[in-house]
Amino acid sequence: MELEQIKLAVIGLGYVGLPLAVEFGKHRPVMGFDINQPRIDALNAGRDATLEVDDAELASATLLTFSADPEALNDCNVYIVTVPTPIDEHKRPDLTPLIKASETIGKTLKKGDIVIYESTVYPGATEEDCVPVLEQVSGLVYNKDFFAGYSPERINPGDKEHRVTTITKVTSGSTPAIAETVDSLYRSIITAGTHKTSSIRVAEAAKVIENTQRDLNIALVNELSMIFSRMGIDTEAVLQAAGTKWNFLPFRPGLVGGHCIGVDPYYLTHKAQAIGYHPEIILSGRRINDGMGRHVASELVKAMLNRCIQVNGARVLVMGLTFKENCPDLRNTRVVDVVRELQEYNIKVDVHDPWINPAESEHEYGITPVARPEQGAYDAILLAVGHNQFKAMGAQDIRGYGKPEHILYDLKYILPKEEVDLRL
Repeated sequence: MELEQIKLAVIGLGYVGLPLAVEFGKHRPVMGFDINQPRIDALNAGRDATLEVDDAELASATLLTFSADPEALNDCNVYIVTVPTPIDEHKRPDLTPLIKASETIGKTLKKGDIVIYESTVYPGATEEDCVPVLEQVSGLVYNKDFFAGYSPERINPGDKEHRVTTITKVTSGSTPAIAETVDSLYRSIITAGTHKTSSIRVAEAAKVIENTQRDLNIALVNELSMIFSRMGIDTEAVLQAAGTKWNFLPFRPGLVGGHCIGVDPYYLTHKAQAIGYHPEIILSGRRINDGMGRHVASELVKAMLNRCIQVNGARVLVMGLTFKENCPDLRNTRVVDVVRELQEYNIKVDVHDPWINPAESEHEYGITPVARPEQGAYDAILLAVGHNQFKAMGAQDIRGYGKPEHILYDLKYILPKEEVDLRL
């Protein structure tokens, strides 16, 4: 298939799909499809609630149209799937959005069409889980009537420097010819270039280990911070000293959430266990990072007790709820773990975050954020997310929320060490 013959659809218009659709929509006709009608309505009105694409950039994609009607896909012949791939409450991969997207595409799939998946999966998922759905619904035969590709997303929510076009794109296809078509399609918009892999499974594996590696590195420094805390050693001071060596990796301790780092390793471990291998190091790192919310809450309570601050019935202000700074993304935020742990001590927790949609916070986590924290009201203040608004406040203004005797715990190294009472 030649590039000029491609009639493109992007399935799923979230943090990954919309920026991709916008970039393609600057150069070629694109159908942006999402089952969320309010999302489509907002995009048609020129607004992106995720804030990944500003109004001007959205308007610049003059060849991009939006729809929640599957009939709108009938004229397309290349489909890029960018739906979420979360985990369930038991830490198992949840392929439901991916399977449903495949069913939708299967109903419109025609001979010669190509389906490209970007959603993070375990190696083999595209051809073992998704392709059979496409075959069953369409009645077509894989690699005879239709073809597949995989090009893992590398979107970093809230990052205005590393954008979809400036990050090298890994590509793959189900045949050598399709791999070249997929690679050429992405090369048409990716200024950083592409890396064509030898197979779909290689591309899937490359994606899933990117964040597994980061997860393990963060788990290491999280464990080090717990060790150093018991030894009375400042972790940041240690990391700064070690960082003077040219090949020391600059990871910092903290909560590990979000749609990638806290999720992707479970996709890999799920597949490893399915083939009879128990991954010890990866799961060990996950246990450490999943337990950081409990550790943070425990450290805060100990600090309060050491200052003779009554814990039972205390008020704590948690500043930040998103999984990372300067974006409204609440997916898999681990700040919630800290909130829940503190509530177990019968502490009243107020959450303040200028970036979030309060309705989403209430729906996802049952947390009603406070728009304006009360001055002089809190026994402890936890800086959980490094939003620019919090950095601009400085220690004096942040401490203004506290009672005359309170604890200021800085998880994100926003403030100088001498201006806080506690940090990881």
